[in-house]
Amino acid sequence: MIDYLIFLAISTAIFALFSLGLNLQWGFTGLINFGHIAFMTLGAYTTVLLSLKGVPLLISAVIGAIVAALLGLIIGFATLRLREDYLAIVTIGTGELIRLVVNNQELPVGDTWISGAFGVQSYPLPLSTAPNLFFRLVMIGLLTLLAVVTFLALWRWIRTAQKSLIADSSHKIGSKQELVTRLGVGIVFALLTIAIYISGVVRLYNYDPQTFPKASLMLLALLVLAFVFWRLETLVRSPWGRVLKAIREDEEIPKAMGKNVFWYKVQSLMLGGAIAGIAGAFFAWQLSAIYPDNFQPQLTFDAWVMVTLGGSGNNVGTILGAVIFFAYDAITREVLPRFVPLDEARLGAFRIMVIGLILMVLMIWRPQGILGKKEELTLGK
Repeated sequence: MIDYLIFLAISTAIFALFSLGLNLQWGFTGLINFGHIAFMTLGAYTTVLLSLKGVPLLISAVIGAIVAALLGLIIGFATLRLREDYLAIVTIGTGELIRLVVNNQELPVGDTWISGAFGVQSYPLPLSTAPNLFFRLVMIGLLTLLAVVTFLALWRWIRTAQKSLIADSSHKIGSKQELVTRLGVGIVFALLTIAIYISGVVRLYNYDPQTFPKASLMLLALLVLAFVFWRLETLVRSPWGRVLKAIREDEEIPKAMGKNVFWYKVQSLMLGGAIAGIAGAFFAWQLSAIYPDNFQPQLTFDAWVMVTLGGSGNNVGTILGAVIFFAYDAITREVLPRFVPLDEARLGAFRIMVIGLILMVLMIWRPQGILGKKEELTLGK
């Protein structure tokens, strides 16, 4: 149970990171990216191939993020001066093009070249060596610090909604609903934090060569997710972020104010791509062996589901969407086979159909997502 929870925590952190990049592009800037998987693919393969050449893992991951950002620069210069639907079409094609190129291209693995269809295995993984007790205690301390910061951030987040309700003399229904929603989400996040913390401490302290690397990868993924979330929250509240929101609503207004709308869009596409590239590095480390078929367009659809569920234009909502998505995935994998008499292939298709139904209901009941704001919807743009 502990190992499965750690696996879910790693997967959720990776795809929350992946979706945060998409949320920056779509939720805050209004850029329609249907090929977000292309950035993850480049980040994963660049990190893995460089690490096999002896480049340190941290530098490999940073270069992978830079390569993914350069892809965003190329796509941006090719499409962002045209109508919005061109970006959607080009990103779909780019995602599939990169996957097919990797599948049919020979890759430099060690001192030999192998077909991309055979995948890449046996590459270095972070924190995979046997650590001493002091290093394990340091990692537990970092996990403790992360848990404390999470609880403090949740408390501040809920208190903000409470103060807004108190300041609102009319006590509008919307303010009350926001407080109740934040309180419910905060409780969910708090319980998950406790469960992940306990699981992480158990696996980090009791060293086991089979399970320790996953626990250390979970800690690293959560730390990077927390850092990216913190910096994104700072950015979207800055003047730069306010320009992005203005572009999302009506780009003619920032143009009239003298802003270089094209360059702001390119920056958003590049930064979102770099974040997806970092997620690609963690995805490769989690899998321990990567193949082109690991990077199917389905993953872009999953990211859109996470952003839509939580609420586009809301970073907390994006993380919530990732939590809900993987909770649904885990529950349906365990529960559905007991009640639905279908084989594995049909059961997978059925689960995707249920996700589509949930999204349809959500779009009718709450089109802005769980934590999104109705006044910030870009659906009617």
